[in-house]
Amino acid sequence: MQPIIETRQLAVSYGSRQVVNRLDLAIGQGCVYALLGGNGAGKTTTINALLGFVRPSGGSILIGGRSLAEEPEASRQLAYLPENVALYPYLSGVENLCYFCALAGVDLSGEKARALLAESGLAADAHDARVGSYSKGMRQKVGLSIAYARNARAMLLDEPTSGLDPGAASDFAERIRAAGSAGITVLMATHDLFNARQVADRIGILEGGRLVVEIDAHQVSHQDLEDLYLAHARGTP
Repeated sequence: MQPIIETRQLAVSYGSRQVVNRLDLAIGQGCVYALLGGNGAGKTTTINALLGFVRPSGGSILIGGRSLAEEPEASRQLAYLPENVALYPYLSGVENLCYFCALAGVDLSGEKARALLAESGLAADAHDARVGSYSKGMRQKVGLSIAYARNARAMLLDEPTSGLDPGAASDFAERIRAAGSAGITVLMATHDLFNARQVADRIGILEGGRLVVEIDAHQVSHQDLEDLYLAHARGTP
């Protein structure tokens, strides 16, 4: 089956510094893939390249089998959830969702917006409250609902559980698993080993822009994953 997200020998350089180094990824439909690595490993740069925010210096990116270089509109199949979801604080959750969907050319009724927010786990009494009163976890759920509304084939998440308390992180992990079960491909860049093992189907470890480990998340213990991660972080695999 054709991967939804694929990179072939992807390279990204900033001046003389190579940040992503011949990266090969192939992530199928409904797979939740956690990309681990320390600061500077290339996780965020990889996501930025997939979104078309940075230009690769080598290799290729395919989204749903379409070359991003030849067909930039292929990136419309992707939804992006950054570490801090930028919403308008004086608008409600429903208003933010409808506004961002309108920007993407998606016409959304208030009833449909509420249904999507509920599907993303946002409590009904928060739908019409100003987003300025939301916690980070609540804002993340609005971000998820935007992805659902756009019928995105894949979601790219950058440190989605950073700053969340354990309860909110667990709830978010449940939402991501549900997205995978619904056929949405998820690529999640994270430092959070526990969350990665809890939510992911596959785990990759980046070191110096290279994919040094790729494993089945269901067949590795938390301790083994921690040992692998720390060994590469220390340069002693």
